[in-house]
Amino acid sequence: MTKFIVHDEPVGRVQSNYIAQADLAPFGLDGQMEQLWLTPLKDDTYSIACIPFQTYGLALGDRVRLSANGQVSEVVGSSSHRVLRMLLMPAPDPKQLTETMDRIRTAIDAAGLLSEWSGDRHVAVDIPPEAEPSVLFDIMQREVSEGRAFWEWADAMAFSAQH
Repeated sequence: MTKFIVHDEPVGRVQSNYIAQADLAPFGLDGQMEQLWLTPLKDDTYSIACIPFQTYGLALGDRVRLSANGQVSEVVGSSSHRVLRMLLMPAPDPKQLTETMDRIRTAIDAAGLLSEWSGDRHVAVDIPPEAEPSVLFDIMQREVSEGRAFWEWADAMAFSAQH
């Protein structure tokens, strides 16, 4: 049974969006697919219209090509955006988790960045080339240092459509 990672509120949602899948097996997540929102372009390519939660090597605005079965098969152009992802650990005190989420949301908003949440504990943040997210980095690093979260860059691995 395949598990689908979905985007409930993609940052680039428009009327003409298209949904495709990215197989997460090349990234060690066998049996999982991420549903990515795409904007069709004129040359049979698509622009990523969401901030990927699990897929490595993709970011908002990247141009991709699809395979015959509707899966993202290759990156044909980079937007130069990066994705910073953070997973918050379950907290014994729900109030603590809420406060952490509020601090992160406030820092994202203050930096003028776009983000998407998957549930209450997983956030993906779009970092455009001109962004200065130092306050967000400081808050995230504190959460990691105190053992309350993990974070990673989505470009830590290149995109791959093959095992």
